[in-house]
Amino acid sequence: MAAQGSTFKTCGCRDEDGKRLGKRCPRLRRANGRWNSGHGTWNYQLELPPTAAGARRRPLRRSGFCTQDTAEAELTKAKELLTIAGDDETARVQIADLITTTVRATKALPEPETVRRKVRTGHDLSHSITVGEYLDTWLAGRRNLREGTRRSYAQHIRLYFKPHLGHIPLDRLRVQDVDRVFDAIDEHNAQVVRARQTGDLRLCAKVKGRRVVSPATKQRIRATLRAALNKAIKERIIEVNVASLIELASGKAPKALVWTDERITQWERDFAAHIQQMNARRTRQARLEPHKRIGEHINRLDAYAGAPRPSKVMVWTPALTKRFLDRARQHRLYALYHLIAFRGLRRGEACGLRWADVDLTGGTATIRWQITQIGRETFHGKPKTDAGEASIDLDSTTIKELRAHKARQNTERLASDTWTETGFVFTTPAGEPVEPNQVTEQFLQLSMEAGLPPIRLHDLRHGAATFLLAAGYDMKVVQETLRLSSLAIASDIYTSVLPQLARQSAEDAAAIVLKAK
Repeated sequence: MAAQGSTFKTCGCRDEDGKRLGKRCPRLRRANGRWNSGHGTWNYQLELPPTAAGARRRPLRRSGFCTQDTAEAELTKAKELLTIAGDDETARVQIADLITTTVRATKALPEPETVRRKVRTGHDLSHSITVGEYLDTWLAGRRNLREGTRRSYAQHIRLYFKPHLGHIPLDRLRVQDVDRVFDAIDEHNAQVVRARQTGDLRLCAKVKGRRVVSPATKQRIRATLRAALNKAIKERIIEVNVASLIELASGKAPKALVWTDERITQWERDFAAHIQQMNARRTRQARLEPHKRIGEHINRLDAYAGAPRPSKVMVWTPALTKRFLDRARQHRLYALYHLIAFRGLRRGEACGLRWADVDLTGGTATIRWQITQIGRETFHGKPKTDAGEASIDLDSTTIKELRAHKARQNTERLASDTWTETGFVFTTPAGEPVEPNQVTEQFLQLSMEAGLPPIRLHDLRHGAATFLLAAGYDMKVVQETLRLSSLAIASDIYTSVLPQLARQSAEDAAAIVLKAK
C-alpha cells in the first residue's frame, strides 16, 4: 500500500487565550493568498505502518524546514524508504521502526541505499554494527592465523582503528575517516622524532617505548583493515572497500648500505655530537626543573641503538663482522651469533633451533621452528614462510663452534641443580629457551663494546647474503641458503654489494672494452 503524507506550514504564534495558532495563523499567507516566506516553517506528516504490537497510528512528523521543497524532498525520501519493502509487510514494519529510532537518535532519516542493501542481503535492520564491533568479530573468526599475525592484527585494531573508527557504523565508514587514522600516526611520528632531536624530558616521557611507524608498517596497518573490509563485502554488509582507496607512501624496504670507512667516520662524528647535545639538554633540564630527579647521563646503549645511520639497513664488511665475532667469542651464546652471521638464520629461527634438528656429523641443520616475541610474551611456531622450513648446510667452522657450544651446554647442565631439559640448542643457564629480545639486546651490547657502527641483529642476515655474492655465488644460492620464497625477494632486499666486489665488477667491465680487438 502506498504511503500517504502531506506538507503544511505552521508558526509559533498564539491567540488571545495563549493557544498556538499553528496552521491557522493569518500571517502565514500574504494578502494575495501566496505563502509568506518570512513567517513560519514547513512541516510534513507521514503515516507509518503500525508497530508489530498493533498500535493503530504511528505518524512521522518532521518540522523546521525553510521551504516547501525541502519538506517535500524529505517526505519523498521517507516514502522511498517504505517502498523498499515491496509487498513484505513485516519488512515495512521493520523499516518504519528503523525510521522512528533513527530520527529520534540522529534527527535524520536513514539512507535508502543502506536500507535497501540490508533488506536485499537479509541483515538485521534494527542493529547497525560499528567498525570496532565488526573488527572484533572478524578477528575472532580467523581461526588459522599464526600467533604472530593474530597479535599484529589485534595490535593494529587496538592502537589505531578502535580509537579513531570504532564508533562509526560500518556501512557509514568513509575514506576521510580512514585518512584520519594515518594523520594521527603522522602526528605520533612527529612527536617521537621531536623527542629524539630535542631531548625534551616531558616529550621523551610521553613517547617512551614508542617508535616511528615506518611506511612499511603503515602498509601493514592498512592491509589489516583492507582484509577485514573485504570480508564485509563478501558478507554484503558494505559495497566498497574504503581502505583500498587510501594513498600511502611506498612500503618498499630501504636499500641496504655497507659501513664503509667514510660512512663510519661520519657516523662517529655525528654520534659524538648527538651524545653531547643530549647530555647538554639533560643538564639544562635539570637546572630548569631542580625539583625533579634527572639523571646526569643518558643510557649509552639506548643512544647507540637509536643513533642516526645512513640507512635503516646497514651491513658490516667481512672485517667488521670478524671484529664483532672476536668480541662475542667469550659470550656463552657466541655460537648463535656465529650461526646467524655465517648462515643467515632469522633471529626467531636461531632461538627456536633444537638439537634434534641438527646433524653435526652430516653438517646440516633443519629449520622447523621459530620463537617470536611480542612484548614480553614469546610464541613457538613454524617458520615465517613455507620456504623457510628447510635444511641448510653448515660449514666446518660453524660445525666446530656448535660442537664447542654443545660441550659448554653439557657442562652447564651438570653444574645446575635447576636445569630443565628442553632440547633447544640455545638456552639460558637453566636450560630454558632464550628470549629473542634478550638476544638482540646482548648483540647491541657486544657491538658497542667492540667499537663498531650499529646494525640490527637481522642485518647479519643481509651480511650473510652479501658474503655469498662476494664469494662468487649467484642469487639462486642466496635464495636457497636464506630460504626465501622467491628469487625477486633475494635480489630486491638481500643484495648490498661490498665495495671491493663493486670495484672488481667495474674493473672486469672496463677490461672487456679495453681488450676488445
